[in-house]
Amino acid sequence: TAVGLPSFPSDSQAKSRVVLIRHPKALDENYTFNGRIIQQMVDEAVMALFEKKNSVEVFRSLFKPDDIVGIKSNVWNYIPTPAELEKAIKRRILDAGVKNKNISIDDRKVRDNPIFQKATALINVRPLRTHYLAGMSGCLKNLITFIKEWHSIHPNNCANLGKLALIPEVKGKIRLHILSVLTPQFHGRGPHHFNRRYVWDYKGILVGTDPVAIDAIGLQILLAKRKEYFGNRSRMSPMPKYIKIADEKHGVGTSDLNKIN
Repeated sequence: TAVGLPSFPSDSQAKSRVVLIRHPKALDENYTFNGRIIQQMVDEAVMALFEKKNSVEVFRSLFKPDDIVGIKSNVWNYIPTPAELEKAIKRRILDAGVKNKNISIDDRKVRDNPIFQKATALINVRPLRTHYLAGMSGCLKNLITFIKEWHSIHPNNCANLGKLALIPEVKGKIRLHILSVLTPQFHGRGPHHFNRRYVWDYKGILVGTDPVAIDAIGLQILLAKRKEYFGNRSRMSPMPKYIKIADEKHGVGTSDLNKIN
């Protein structure tokens, strides 16, 4: 079911909408994902986001049959974008009339992928986790593989991740951002650090058209879990600064929780 975000303030002048969907059966105790449920979650999310009664109708409004569509995923070994989530997205793009040959799912090879090179539309989807440089890996950080020199974004705790949304390869093309909070990682130390005890089955997805707003909500979810787990030692290090900068410097979305509905 669609889940509201009562702990996050909002007002009638909200600029951005983010939909959180959670389902108790999205995965089992062995972290096996339920494809049927995840499809249902994607459908509920887009219907709520665009206020439509049919998910296929939503995708048909986002994609034209002649579109060339890249699904920008994430293949990080320990917590990749679930294949079930990728399939759910692709299924609805096919339902919108886009030909299978004009759809590709990729991550680190997007720059060399012919579909992404010719893409007229994109969907950005990845899991939520902490990151040793940026503080958090969310929707904006998922765009880093579109540039050749990843390290150019690393200074100052990846403060300028927001400018990735403005590069020609993605600007104006991303129809939907989906942040998987099915099994987020809320703590880590150093590059590629992973420990299963810092992963929890939140069983949700965040969906919207504003990557800054989604990352802002994702951060709140991580902070709440860290407070629950660590108590007074819950402060993130580093604390993500790129979210506010993406809004105030690069103008690619809304970071103010008061303006996110």
